[in-house]
Parts: sequence; structure tokens; C-alpha cells
Amino acid sequence: MDETRRSFLEGLLSLSTPSGFETDGQRRWLAYVEEYADETRTDAYGNAVAIYEGDPDAPSIAVAGHGDEIGLMVRAITDDGFLKLSRIGGSDRTVTRGQRVTVYTDDGPVSGVIGQVAIHLRDTGDEGYDDIAEQHVDVGVADGDDAAALVDVGDPVTLETPITELADGRLAARGMDNRVGIWTAAEAFRRAVEADPDGTVYAVSTVQEEVGLQGARMVGFELDPDAVVAVDVTHATDHPDSPGDVGSDVELGGGPVVARGSANHPALVGAVRDVGDDAGIDYQLAAAGSRTGTDADAFYTASGGTPALNLGIPNRYMHTPVEVVDPTDLNAAADLLADTAIRAGEFAPFDTGV
Repeated sequence: MDETRRSFLEGLLSLSTPSGFETDGQRRWLAYVEEYADETRTDAYGNAVAIYEGDPDAPSIAVAGHGDEIGLMVRAITDDGFLKLSRIGGSDRTVTRGQRVTVYTDDGPVSGVIGQVAIHLRDTGDEGYDDIAEQHVDVGVADGDDAAALVDVGDPVTLETPITELADGRLAARGMDNRVGIWTAAEAFRRAVEADPDGTVYAVSTVQEEVGLQGARMVGFELDPDAVVAVDVTHATDHPDSPGDVGSDVELGGGPVVARGSANHPALVGAVRDVGDDAGIDYQLAAAGSRTGTDADAFYTASGGTPALNLGIPNRYMHTPVEVVDPTDLNAAADLLADTAIRAGEFAPFDTGV
């Protein structure tokens, strides 16, 4: 990954974008793609779309990621000045204690910590994990009035972790889910546009995926492409704690993951695999017999049925502050989807042959 693409990814990762509060990330993403687009637009809830206008008689393809992340929210302020919490999306109660956080207020960010009782004062014989609703943020004030002067109920909260480069160029950070997806959508769009494809190409950054695929439901009907690929993280299972009876075998650095079954249209699956095989781009396969758990599940029922595919970026430790990805998988995914968009006319129409 060259310096410009790395800077774009790190810029996305540096922002706070919990579901419902995606504005800063959507702006950063649009600023990147608008250089290559004939048009960019947003809707009322902040779904962002970049468009390259091709021949209207040629097939159109959309590459989408979701721009939101999991997070927390201030649900109450105690008389003692502590902030009580609720979840935004699937935040994990086992990793929030003892973490630095930022509360994003209308007047700017406020630093805090999620408290943890010292080990000396706890009964360590039979410990469990408190629900997030039972945890609290300490912003350092003396009482509730001082806290209320700084924050409001409903302000979003995110964990604060640095972007860390590990060995072999792998990266760890909060929010890889799904900054890597919108990075891939933007990069696939750029690479396809620079090849002057015949058909129309869309890049999409959706909102509110983590709370029910809501943005994809909105934008899927509005765009109505001939095919859509939803790029999201998928579980890398190549670490010691990964249960062997859940998910498919997926490795970091093994290439993007093509899901099969349910929402994943067989003709689109075949097209992406053919493109990968022809270009020598490594990819992996995963089973999705019932659902993908991604925006593909919303896209494929839009506009009477839209051929869809979930392409996964391998990710260790999903929904934790230390998600780990391999940038080579991101580059491979962008190349794979750019080539698919360029060659879309060879594979269309995308149907089952019934």
C-alpha cells in the first residue's frame, strides 16, 4: 500500500463514526472519491455515493462498504458526575473496562476512562463481566452539575486506541470494521475509473449498518445497479482462541473472502472468482448458508432483487479495540473488484439461468 492510500486509511481510522454519527467519516471519504467521480451525492441520513457515468446500455456495478462503527452512548449522568452508558451496535462488554474513551459533544471532544475496580479490591475467585449498562465513564469532574456542563445525554462515545503497525506490515486499530470496507470501495472505484470502463461504476459508503443494515436499505432502492458488492470484514480464524466449529477457515494475508450461499448471487460469485483466477489474485471462500450479516443482506432484496455479493476482508478480534488486518488483503480486494467492474459486460446479465 503506497503512502497516499495508507494515509487515506489512517485518516478514516482516526475518526469517530458510531452508527448515527458518521458525518466526519463520510466527509473524509467523499473528499477522497470526488476527484475521480463524475458526481457525488448524499441522502438525508448521510449515505454517500460516488458515480462514474458509463454507457447507459452497459451493466452498472456498485461497490459498497459501511462507514459506521460500533460505539457507546451517554444514557445518564449521575449525581456524582459519572456517565452511565448504553451500546451503539454490538459493543463487547468484555473489552470496555479500563479503556480510555472520548465523548463527542457539540462543543468538542471530552476525554474520559471507563472505570475498573482495582484487582486488590475485587473478589477474584469468580469474576464475570458487567453489562455495559452497569459500567461508567469517569471524566474527572466533582459532581453531576460539572459533568452536565461538559456532556449531554445521547452524546456518542468511542474507545481510544492508537493505530499500531505490527510485524510484516499488519495493522491493529479500533474500527477496522468497517473502515477497510469503505477504503476498498473507494480504491476499487478509483482503479476502475482510471481504466475508463464501459459501464457505470458506483462507490458507496453506507450508514447505520451496525444497527440493522439501515443505510443499505435506503441506498439500495435509490441506486438500482445491475450488481452490488458489499465489502465488510470477516472473521480471520487463524489465531489460537478461534473456535474451530464456527465459520470457515480464513487467514490474514490469504486474500479477500468470497462468500457463497444466501444473498450471494451465484453468477456474481462466479464472475469475481473468474476475475481473480485470470488476474492471479488470491482469494478465499466462505460459507454463508443463511445470511452474511452484512449490507449484502439488504442490497440483494432491493428493487425487486439485485444480484449481490459479500466480499470479506479477513479481520482478527472483530468488535474489539485491537482489530488486526493485513493491508495486502485490502489491496487484493480493491484490484479484484476494480477488474470485476471493468469486465462487468463479459458477465452480465447476472441471472441464475432459470
